[in-house]
Amino acid sequence: MWFKNIRVYKLSAPLTTDLASLEQAFAEFKFSPCTGQEAVKSGFSYPLHNSIKQYCHQQQHRWFFAIKRQEKILPAAVINEELQPKIDAAEQEQGRALSRKEKQALKEELIHTLLPRAFSRSQLTQGYYDAQQNWLVINSSSASKAEDILALLRKAMGSLPALPWLDSHKLNSQLQQWLKHEDLPKGFMPGAEVELKAPDEEGAKVRFSNHLLSADEVQTHLQDKLVTRISLQQTEGVSLTITDDGSIKQVKYPDSVIEHNDELGWDDLPARLDADLLLMADSVNNALLAISEQVNSHPES
Repeated sequence: MWFKNIRVYKLSAPLTTDLASLEQAFAEFKFSPCTGQEAVKSGFSYPLHNSIKQYCHQQQHRWFFAIKRQEKILPAAVINEELQPKIDAAEQEQGRALSRKEKQALKEELIHTLLPRAFSRSQLTQGYYDAQQNWLVINSSSASKAEDILALLRKAMGSLPALPWLDSHKLNSQLQQWLKHEDLPKGFMPGAEVELKAPDEEGAKVRFSNHLLSADEVQTHLQDKLVTRISLQQTEGVSLTITDDGSIKQVKYPDSVIEHNDELGWDDLPARLDADLLLMADSVNNALLAISEQVNSHPES
């Protein structure tokens, strides 16, 4: 429910659809478990709770969704233990060493036979579309996982013209300024963590954690290194870490936000989940807006 790591995408054109159409589109690609021979499977699931049977939840100008991914677990050690006797037997029968291609074929055949007996692992990833800002917010730190989610959304909706939410050149320039405590997003101050990397082939890295970022031993690295990630703290809001590819990590919410709806209790589950979702999304959007407005207001350097 509370997004911890975020990938944001700006749509080049607003979505022209409604809740009923999205519900139907997502239901057509709903999640179903892997069959015996399937290694991975993804589909839409319920964003609020398993007991609340809706694939798209609308809240004001936001549409929430969730995608469930299930994969079969076949540890490499298990595969190798069962594979080696097969390789040994084949080599003894043929009186020669097997080629890499032949070994790979045996491995694929073995995996095919092991999949029906493999354990399954499932993961739910939530996200929302904000019609006011025209962006997608996905609760994931993985670029590849976020791209898989975008691919499924495109499959369900027909098209989805999504682009990175921030210009990378502008962002990289601003990260340097933020470490200097200059041109910070409105309402933000530097946190206590930063990572810098040299732009040469060696790519020497230095990272400071729980450190005063204005200290000379930190600032001196700006002479020959680029900031790749830095933590920021809103004076009255979330703390987060932003990286040079525009991803947001380690989002933390103040107790005043997390505990705001405690008086509602949990007797009315949909109402409580909806209220918490509103608080979370408002907090995230407030931070994203401050960052995007500050980055986009500066010309490329």
